[in-house]
Amino acid sequence: MHTSRKARWAVRQFALPAVVRPCPDCPSTRHRPSGRIRVNASGKLLDVWLLLSCAGCDRTSKVPVHERVHVSTLEPSRLVSYETNDPAVVRELTISASLAAKNGYRLDWSGTWELDARTPLYALGSPAPLRIRVAFDLPAPIRVERLLMIGLGLSRPRVRRLTADGLIVLPPGLGAKAHRDFEFTVYRPATPSATATELPTARWPHAEPIGA
Repeated sequence: MHTSRKARWAVRQFALPAVVRPCPDCPSTRHRPSGRIRVNASGKLLDVWLLLSCAGCDRTSKVPVHERVHVSTLEPSRLVSYETNDPAVVRELTISASLAAKNGYRLDWSGTWELDARTPLYALGSPAPLRIRVAFDLPAPIRVERLLMIGLGLSRPRVRRLTADGLIVLPPGLGAKAHRDFEFTVYRPATPSATATELPTARWPHAEPIGA
């Protein structure tokens, strides 16, 4: 009796997404985070903005984060992170889908991620099913089919055929866009067949034995 093998893939952050919205000074619609947050105080009321730089003309623009909020409504540590341009908070605000929706722009995730398919947990017996957990370091929406093509080293037709044959079993559909962790299973055929040659033999040993 075979026990399932397990492996872990990780969607790693390569860059922050571009903010797509018109620039008032040039034809560009792409903006990048400047790494800065501006805090303006008027008595006990605060305005907080995420500062962006236009990719075309380098013009600085502001994204409202808080408008006319009382200083008491913000955690002191949060306020300090705004005032010190905490990189973690700049990242959090830049990738925030809710902030994008609130301010009427969209995020372009092109070129922001890479897939690390070489982070094994463990394996038991090569004929066993391979259970793969895909973990996201950033919420980039990526088509599941593309992740499988990259991670397994297979063409789109092969991924679709293996899924149709039940040799790749996953909760989301191939056409779905995932941005959160999920798991799927890759099975070996029960009997030798043409399909067996399509399985990524070289990539299956991505998981190391227990205790390695």
